[in-house]
Amino acid sequence: MNKTLRDIILVIIGSFIFSAGVNTFIITADLGEGGVTGLAIVLYYAYHISPGLTNFVLNALLIAVGYKFLSRRSMLLTILATVLISVFLGLTESWQVDSNNILVNAIFGGTCVGLGIGVIVLAGGTTAGTTILARIANKYLDVSTPYALLFFDLIVVLISLTVIPLPSALVTVISLYIGTKVMEFVIEGLNTKKAMTIISQKPDEVAKVIDEKVGRGLTILNGRGYFTKEDKDILYVVITKTQVTKAKRLIKQTDEDAFLVVHDVRDVYGNGFLIDEH
Repeated sequence: MNKTLRDIILVIIGSFIFSAGVNTFIITADLGEGGVTGLAIVLYYAYHISPGLTNFVLNALLIAVGYKFLSRRSMLLTILATVLISVFLGLTESWQVDSNNILVNAIFGGTCVGLGIGVIVLAGGTTAGTTILARIANKYLDVSTPYALLFFDLIVVLISLTVIPLPSALVTVISLYIGTKVMEFVIEGLNTKKAMTIISQKPDEVAKVIDEKVGRGLTILNGRGYFTKEDKDILYVVITKTQVTKAKRLIKQTDEDAFLVVHDVRDVYGNGFLIDEH
């Protein structure tokens, strides 16, 4: 599937999940929310202004500020997400799940919001608002996007105290934390990469088979055995989780005596990897 089309589909799905979660669980239980959506909910509680309309206007202002800090592709996906969220907030405005338990609504509301934002960010966009500020913090301050977003969201929760009681605001914090953990899992957990360190007596053959059959480039490092004092070529490659089994099989077929270490990788910056494109 064309990557651009895939990302657009992800933004549509993420926007719908986010919007449905806000209306179905958050507003139904008179809870607050973070970011621009939280401010839109405050205005909805105070003046009954449609959250979809307020969300669009406020996000448009932040997009005007954030376009300098995000790539053109990311900004276009962000604009798409902003329009879709505003539309879906309007379409799902009547959706309600009243569980008679505010914590149940907070848990499911936070999960939907975190999942929705995570899918949008995974596609390379943002939900605008404080997500833009969080992405800027991630880019220039190397702060985790989910936790930077949580910081900005807590500021909005303080503002929410003007229209919702303290107990509801405290439950809102629980909802935001759940959303942050879900978003973190989606952004980082579903985008994990693996690194392989390979020591082989046939480094050129192993490198060739990984390059040609796995489709990943390698780096050859100069090493030396501690006991043997022999110089050795050490291969290093970063691949996706789905490529690990195939790579291990190919390495074993090429050199049964190869020494292989597979590492978990949290962040990857560089050509061919998703995070670099954000």
